[in-house]
Amino acid sequence: MTRRLILWLTGATTAFWLIAAGLGLSVMQEEFGEIFDGSLQETAERLVPLVLDDLRRREESASPRHIESESDEPGEEYLVYQVRGADGQILIRSHDAPAAPFDVPLKPGFSTSETYRFYTAKAPDGTIFVQVADAMANRDEAVTEGAMALFLPVLVLIPVSISLIWLIVRRALAPVDDLRRAIEEKDGGNMAPVPSRMLPRELQPIARSVNHLLTRLQAAFDAEREFTANSAHELRTPIAGALAQTQMLIAELDGPKRRRAQQVEASLTNLGHTAEKLLQLARAEAGIGAGSTNVDLARVLELVLTDFQRGDQAPSRLRFERQEGARLEGSYSEDAFAIVLRNLIENALLHGRAEEPVDIRLETGGVVRIVNGAAPLPPGELETIRKRFGRGNTGSPGSGLGLSIAERLLQQMNVRFDILSPATGRKDGFEVVMRFGELAA
Repeated sequence: MTRRLILWLTGATTAFWLIAAGLGLSVMQEEFGEIFDGSLQETAERLVPLVLDDLRRREESASPRHIESESDEPGEEYLVYQVRGADGQILIRSHDAPAAPFDVPLKPGFSTSETYRFYTAKAPDGTIFVQVADAMANRDEAVTEGAMALFLPVLVLIPVSISLIWLIVRRALAPVDDLRRAIEEKDGGNMAPVPSRMLPRELQPIARSVNHLLTRLQAAFDAEREFTANSAHELRTPIAGALAQTQMLIAELDGPKRRRAQQVEASLTNLGHTAEKLLQLARAEAGIGAGSTNVDLARVLELVLTDFQRGDQAPSRLRFERQEGARLEGSYSEDAFAIVLRNLIENALLHGRAEEPVDIRLETGGVVRIVNGAAPLPPGELETIRKRFGRGNTGSPGSGLGLSIAERLLQQMNVRFDILSPATGRKDGFEVVMRFGELAA
């Protein structure tokens, strides 16, 4: 919109200037013609009595060539003249006037040829005619210089006007940009009202409508989060109870019945895992990633690693390294970061080579890397595993939700998330990189 306004305003202003300069040039040309014609007429009428007096005082008639030689050589003349008798012969002429008679009739008034504009004045007795000529080149030169004086300032003012119009339009539309940026910042984790008091009157209805929409969305998100929290409790409890009863049943059975009970246990375990992932996905969709207070995520990272090391999911494979001076602080959600870490570490333990460790590194600049051993994945498979329920070419169990949950939460936290295979500095391996110092692309 800014570009269109600048182009239209500049084009309209330039067009008006050019039209005004063209009209001014037309008026100037007409006025110049009147001025030059007036000079011609006045010069011719003043020369008539002078020429008559000069001729009367001469004792004998001198040829034009003799008179020309007697006169001083002045500079270039803008007006030339010839004094002619009734028979058309030249009696006197100015030094720049042609030697041949002017090709115009001996008749008082104005006349024009291709190179001159003439005015002919007649003596009272009708025997002497004075013809004064003005070269058309002189008039063209005057018009050209006048046109340059009119159009050159326009050429200078066009870029100046573009700059001024750009500044004025940008300043006038700055509130629109502020409103646009304020609306762009809104997502599931940022439902604060858009400030509207400082906006122009024309934009305030838009801001109020956006704020009403944000209020309704916030109420919907709050209801969804409340439902998610209640569902988590309601789903975990019966699944855990059924799993405990099944484990007790396994202890009491033997033979084929025991194997069937173990299959039921495995199914309940997978159901509990899938339900947990779905609940995490629901929380991620509810927008829990944004935080409002400054927290130390390095402490959360160490707590999650300690929890894994105390569990039974290959704790000896986890290796943690923290570079000297590495910190991980900011306005983030500790709960969301813990969910991200659990999903990424679970994926690394589940899909990585069992004989190779899983390296977790916290580097300076807010970079967290999780690397596990694995065969390098082709680019197409890397894109597949980032999608919801997307699973690569693996025989390990899983729901295909871990990476999508982590990526969704990291987007809400404005954290850049990269997946690399092979890992950095290796010919194989799988690596995920979280860059807290850079906004997500």
